[in-house]
Amino acid sequence: MSVGDPMSVLDEFRWRGLLQDATEGADEHFQAGPVTAYIGFDPTASSLHVGSLLPILGLVHLQRHGHHPLALVGGGTGLIGDPSGKVAERSLLNRDEAEANAQGIRDQLAHFLDFDSSGNPARLINNLEWLGEAGLLHFLRDVGKHFSVNAMLRRESVRRRVESDEAGISFTEFSYTLLQAYDFLELHQRMGCTAQLGGSDQWGNITAGIDLIRRVNGSRAFGAVFPLVTTASGTKFGKTEEGTIWLDPERTSPYRFYQFWLNTTDADAGRYLRYFTFLSREEVETLEQESAERPQDRAAQQALADDVTRRVHGAEGLERARRASSVLFGGLVEGLSAGEVQDIFADVPSAEMPRGSLDGEGMPVVEFLFASGSFSSKGEARRALQGGGVYLNNRRLEDPAGSVSSEAAVDGRYLIVRRGKKNYHLVHLVG
Repeated sequence: MSVGDPMSVLDEFRWRGLLQDATEGADEHFQAGPVTAYIGFDPTASSLHVGSLLPILGLVHLQRHGHHPLALVGGGTGLIGDPSGKVAERSLLNRDEAEANAQGIRDQLAHFLDFDSSGNPARLINNLEWLGEAGLLHFLRDVGKHFSVNAMLRRESVRRRVESDEAGISFTEFSYTLLQAYDFLELHQRMGCTAQLGGSDQWGNITAGIDLIRRVNGSRAFGAVFPLVTTASGTKFGKTEEGTIWLDPERTSPYRFYQFWLNTTDADAGRYLRYFTFLSREEVETLEQESAERPQDRAAQQALADDVTRRVHGAEGLERARRASSVLFGGLVEGLSAGEVQDIFADVPSAEMPRGSLDGEGMPVVEFLFASGSFSSKGEARRALQGGGVYLNNRRLEDPAGSVSSEAAVDGRYLIVRRGKKNYHLVHLVG
């Protein structure tokens, strides 16, 4: 399959395991020539998360194969909320919140899609453009009349909410399908969009739009859905003990983002290489073979972490993440930010010390190691120093008679004590 070949995008989705279902005739439609297709992004937050990567990369695959990708930011539908996959009503956003979130998402999508291509540039559009102007009577008369309430009640996302012990589903969220179908119709009429892609939980919304286009315009449209990503153990992808893994470096640092991918299990690594990278089938299979023969090298996980981190955070973000990761294995800490130090050593014992106690000439090293809680006694600290097994900021402390100054603090705030190879203690200077 070659980049720019519009004949093979669904086949590429298939070999990567990205195509869960497609409407009848979708293959022939994509093979017939460049197709304008869209994927919607719900602005419930100012940042997308790793669960959004599959649809984002779906648009990238479309563009790489010569099609015309549309990224629809739901500034309008975001005011309503999609009930799909939800067991309770969403908290409604106000217009300013939805618009601010939509802007954040637009900025992130620009890292992945080429909006300046002379041949098939990607385009961004906000559905508030038409939903914000849609009058109620017009919508009910020209859109609502095409939908059967009986059919909508049979939809899984609606039925589950109606039958739940909670408050059921409001008319607001019940109407979401109509709004998304209307989006597809508007994009069809405005931009010649004939296909919609999304997660498998969007199948009902996609087919509703296809049906609306047929009823209103007499035209044919198509849809395809990606699988919902889970881990091999069946847990939800992108959720960790620390919370959601965001694409925004202010919410999830490049280091933690990198570590998330690096910690992928062997059972998931090959599948995620297919899902989240553009490595070829041969490259993926080679990495899988290397991992099977030498699992301790974690070649697949390393390639996965490198590729996705570089794509999301750029070459500089990847380099910082690698450097931060090396610190736990004795790498130098110079150049790290306070935030990176907090991320790296979030799970190690820590203590606070007054900055003033280390200003000027500093504090004798033995006294510092005891006062900081790194050692239980001065005698223990002295013996460890004499044995050459104590490090400050991953540099061996050679002189038991030396001192430790606040000037050595990383980013002016942290001193990192290590005993032996892996026993760390973080000292936070305050005041």
